[in-house]
Formats: sequence, C-alpha cells, structure tokens
Amino acid sequence: MLDNLTANAINAFLPNLTYTLPWVGEYDFTKIVSAGLVFVTLTVLFWFVRTVFLIRAKALAQKTTGTFDDALVEAVENIKAWVYTVVALFAALQFFTLPETIDLIVKGIFYFVIVWQAIAIATCFIDYFVQRYLEKDEDGDGIVDPGSATASNMVTLIARIVMWVLGIIFVLSNLGIEVTSLIAGLGVGGIAVAFALQGVLGDLFASFSLYFDKPFRIGDFIVIGEDSGTVEKIGVKTTRIRTLQGEELVVSNTELTTARVQNFKKMDERRIVSQFGITYETAQEKVQQVPEIVKNIFEGIEGARLDRVHFTTFADSALIFELVYHVETADYAEYLDKQQTFNFELMRILAEKGVEFAYPTQTIYTKTVS
Repeated sequence: MLDNLTANAINAFLPNLTYTLPWVGEYDFTKIVSAGLVFVTLTVLFWFVRTVFLIRAKALAQKTTGTFDDALVEAVENIKAWVYTVVALFAALQFFTLPETIDLIVKGIFYFVIVWQAIAIATCFIDYFVQRYLEKDEDGDGIVDPGSATASNMVTLIARIVMWVLGIIFVLSNLGIEVTSLIAGLGVGGIAVAFALQGVLGDLFASFSLYFDKPFRIGDFIVIGEDSGTVEKIGVKTTRIRTLQGEELVVSNTELTTARVQNFKKMDERRIVSQFGITYETAQEKVQQVPEIVKNIFEGIEGARLDRVHFTTFADSALIFELVYHVETADYAEYLDKQQTFNFELMRILAEKGVEFAYPTQTIYTKTVS
C-alpha cells in the first residue's frame, strides 16, 4: 500500500533512532516508529471520517430532497470499523520485510477484506438504483408490486455473483497467481453450463421479459390457451396461476412469452352480445314493445348501459331479439350479477304482458282425406 519512495520519505523525516540495548546491541527503531506513526495517523483519520465527517454528511443529507446522497452516506456508514484497522495495520506492515509465506497470507487477507467491503459498498448503490427504477408501486396503494420485487432481487443476485467472480480474480491476480488460464477455463465452462442449462436460462431471461414488458402482474386474471386463472407468483423459472377450479397451474416463463395471453384485468368494461326469443303466437303490437322494455330495464341497472336491441331473426321456433350492452367493470362476478338482474326483470315484465319465451317446438297439421 505504501511504496518504497513514501516509506523512505517517512523514514528520512525521522531523526536517528538507533539505540544500544542490553543483550541486543545496536538496533534501529526507525521502521518501528514509522510503522507506528502510519498506524496511528490512519486510525485517527478513519476515526475522524466515521465520527465527524459522517455525522455532518448525514445531517446535510437529511436537509436535501434527493435520495442519492442518503445512499452515499449509507455506503460510507456500512464500512466496518475493523476494516479501517486492517487497512491501517497493512499500511504499517509495509515498512517491514516479511517472510514470503507470511507476506502472501497478509496480502491475501488484506485484498479479500478490501474486495468484500467494496462489494458491500457497491451493493448499497445497486439497491438504491434497483429500488428507484425497478421496485415500483404500480397500483399506487403503497405496496411494491411483487413482480417488481422479484425482478429486483434477481438483478441484485446476478450483480453480486458477477462482482464476487471479478473480486476473486482480482485477489488471485494481486497474489501473483496466473489467472489467464482460469479466465479461459471459466469461459469454456460457462459455455458448457449455458448449453446444459439453456432451458433454465431461457426461463430466467423470460422472467425479465415478463417484468419489463408487463403483459400481466400478480393478481391479474389471464387466459392461456384452454387454461385460465389468477396469477399468484412470477418466479425466476415459472409462473404460478390459481385456476377457477382451485388447483395451482405451473407454467414456464418461456411458454408465457411465446403464447397468446388474454389479460382480463386490463379490461375496463365488458361488451356482451346476447339473444332471446319469444313465441310466434305473440301479437305484433307486443313484439314491437319488446325493444322499449329492454331499454327501460337497462336504465334501472347501475353500471350497465345498452348499446342496441333489435328484432333480428325469424327462427324455426322463435322471434329472435339480439341485444348488445356494456358492463362498466372488469369483475366477472359483477358482470354476472348485472346479467342476472336483467334476466329477472325481463322475465317479470314479459310475464306481466303475457309474452312467452320460445323454446324448440314443432307444430304438426293433419288433414283428413275422405
């Protein structure tokens, strides 16, 4: 940490510290004093950073509206006190010529501590950017969307793995270990692992696609082919869907990114096309009253509006009326409630007017020939 030029400058600054000791003889205390001065100076400097500078920085960060300075203060605050001691001790030991094995162990411990602490600091900033740009409250209810939380956790995990791999390579390189062959081996091994786990990796990247594209979120009711249900969890490899029958449907994320998905949660309102038929025996004036009856019924149903109603078809056994109406909700149960209300009212009013609903019938006329 201290080069020879710096160490020599510190030694030259000190007076002659060679003394004669009993049973030892002459001994130069310059290196010991220099090491002690460096250790004490760095310890005091680090103490100042932790107690004075950090407190002032925290007070200033609380006065600002931004959050990045808070993340910066948190990163500095997360530096452990013993890490400062390790750095000061390592700097002090640079004045001495240690045995090769001990020197290698000291450097290994120092570089590992530095890498570990650097990753901890970098993680603070990663968490900050993840929370700011990935973990979002999509619904405005004060709760982070679970899908966003899953994506942010994956990003953080992948970032940590990459940082640790680079950190270990850095430590080995600084200890004089040849890492070129190691990097080449990791590259070949990575390709082999990628081929072996291409299905898993495909689902992993598909989960990122589901998050960023957002075709659906947790709590949405979706239809995939012949299956339908409510999304309960969007995982790293699979998505869990609770079907209407109650069982859990597990679908791979890759399948979801390639299939056609209907998302009923995105629907603001429902458009319903329906038909009903009345008998041919109904008088014409009563047939002409039916569209007005339907309109009056929908005027009394809150949250539903009639688009059109017409007498459309002379069917085999009925006079067919077609109506189109909108229900101003995406909730399926509410839609059924309003449809049921309309059906009950239509039955009641037509019964009062003596109009019967039609059903498949056949009328047979017979003729007697003498």
